[in-house]
Amino acid sequence: MAKVLPGRYTAQTDEPFVVFLIGMRVNKLWALHKWLPVASAMGPMLSSLYQHPEKGFLGGFTTLGWRGITMVQYWRSFEQLEAFARSGDDSHLGAWKRFNQAVGGDGSVGIWHETYMVQPGQYECVYANMPRHGLGSVMAHVPAVGRRHTARQRLAAQAPAGEPG
Repeated sequence: MAKVLPGRYTAQTDEPFVVFLIGMRVNKLWALHKWLPVASAMGPMLSSLYQHPEKGFLGGFTTLGWRGITMVQYWRSFEQLEAFARSGDDSHLGAWKRFNQAVGGDGSVGIWHETYMVQPGQYECVYANMPRHGLGSVMAHVPAVGRRHTARQRLAAQAPAGEPG
């Protein structure tokens, strides 16, 4: 079990990064033969990404819901995320082809993703009495005190020189 860090923390970076949300939704519960392969495809992808940090994957976490799975991923750049998605040497492209062949547009399983490209100073976060989590697990994890105490102060503390905070 991850160690709980008492107090308030935030994540800090001076580099741009990408937040990538990806998930699947079970639309037809009885279509186990359709959604189970989709759900199980993410494991090998993540294993490969954690073994090869040079691909740009910083980390992430998974949540399970009543009808689906969502993963929040952090990447160094959109270019690295896209390269992984399109590479024939990585597991995503094959999984995408299998999904389209097995499920296609039959409605049994839904998949989705959202991509956010974040510039320095354009994010804020806080973690109170938590293990390292989210951005705080992949970037510098610093106390949320002083000029990092409130959301507005955290954003102002990150604002590039000459920009209002």
